[in-house]
Amino acid sequence: MKSCIVFVSVLALISGFVVSSFASSSQSDAKALVDKATAFFKSNGKERALAEFSKPKGTFDKGDLYVFAYDMSATIVAHPKNAKLIGKNLLEVPDTDGKFFRKEIVEVAKNKGSGWVDYKYMNPEAKKVEHKTTYILRVEDTIICCGAYK
Repeated sequence: MKSCIVFVSVLALISGFVVSSFASSSQSDAKALVDKATAFFKSNGKERALAEFSKPKGTFDKGDLYVFAYDMSATIVAHPKNAKLIGKNLLEVPDTDGKFFRKEIVEVAKNKGSGWVDYKYMNPEAKKVEHKTTYILRVEDTIICCGAYK
């Protein structure tokens, strides 16, 4: 019986490490995709970059890990999962908990240039609202974003 308890405890501990490594891996993947998108933006120009960011299943759309972009007023300028959002100002649209996370995204972009913002959002792959942490990076007057669902 004691060996069974030890086995279950070790298994639980290992499971915790595996889950936490997947979460941090997703965050590092999100940052890496923003860095790749930024390089593309700088080498190809804003217009071509925003068009590429908006392509479903394109270079910057990896399932539930995808690049999207805002202008400095929180108007969506690129989104591969929901083209209907492009051109809409979402500054005053909260997440399901009432958090105005886009205001935070704009503030981080203006004041720090880059950083992480947490909120809840509909995961387009899972089709349910989940916690999301998004890495943002300001390039000129564009905020390039990619989030990892938790």
